[in-house]
Amino acid sequence: MNVTQKEFGEKSILYSLTNDHGVTMNVTDLGARIVDLIVPVNGEKRNIVLGFDSAKEYYDKDIYFGASIGRVAGRIKHGSFAIDDQNYQLPVDPKNGHVLHGGAESFETKIWQSEIVKTDEQVSIIFSYVSEDGENGFPGTLKADITYTLTNENEWLIDYQATTDLPTLYNPTNHVYFNLTGDVTKSIADHKLVVDADRFAVVADDTTATGELRKVEGTPFDFTHSAALNQVLETTYEQNVLVNGLDHPFILNHTGFDRPQAVITAPNDDLSIEMYTDRPAVVIFTAQFGEDGPVVRGEQLANHGGITLETQVSPGAIEFEGFGDIILYPDTPFKSRTIFKINQE
Repeated sequence: MNVTQKEFGEKSILYSLTNDHGVTMNVTDLGARIVDLIVPVNGEKRNIVLGFDSAKEYYDKDIYFGASIGRVAGRIKHGSFAIDDQNYQLPVDPKNGHVLHGGAESFETKIWQSEIVKTDEQVSIIFSYVSEDGENGFPGTLKADITYTLTNENEWLIDYQATTDLPTLYNPTNHVYFNLTGDVTKSIADHKLVVDADRFAVVADDTTATGELRKVEGTPFDFTHSAALNQVLETTYEQNVLVNGLDHPFILNHTGFDRPQAVITAPNDDLSIEMYTDRPAVVIFTAQFGEDGPVVRGEQLANHGGITLETQVSPGAIEFEGFGDIILYPDTPFKSRTIFKINQE
């Protein structure tokens, strides 16, 4: 195991973690984000996540790529919520009247404190950030740790821990985009996907949750058996047409680490990513940026040039029963884990 570091610009540091099998994961303290995941495949090195070459590019192009998201992933409708009969109003995006990913200049824009921990079998970066009481309108001082670990089992572990001094909301995720071919000029339409989920959350025109949990059976959302992502990209099904692909929470049938909840496989089957999580849902977004997507490592990103697996409690949890609970109390510290395991054929 090896770890090095260098300046990444905008007062940030890039950490390069490499395991004994030649897998390299580059991460930065800007937004506690993953920048690169480089895997040896058939004698060549393949970068299987979307990222940029400098901190400035993240600020200029898309600050969410690969970032840790918080305090609350997804959309909070109208920016309003209540905890124990206490009402709160967050500053909303003037364009749509909602709050996305914790609001403007949230976790993804912050420079996190960093600590390196290395053993013979894994290397970790512990990212830490204190979100002060009232930041973006949220109550309570939240102390968050997010640990990225690369193991010799070719796993990327994400461990979340947090405490608060007042009741607040907390529902973090990671906004990684995968493209297992490494070719960002081509869409992920031919990637294959499995998701162990019998239901998905229906979204409205503004992509907020409607409160309906719909069965995937008989719809393009049915990935209970391996299917090409093209089935949600070329369809007349109204939920897919609405967002031009996927931008939806899938409600997982099981949680834990005995078997994966989702698997993405490259078109020629030479590489796959297994997702394991203790979160009850995963939001899948198919990067529908159209022709205006950013340039990624010198190449124009194709429409649908990546796919996210954002593990979390489903958006809508603060509005609808049955969607989960994202209230964090001082006497119950937050702890969660998601694992992405790389498999080479």
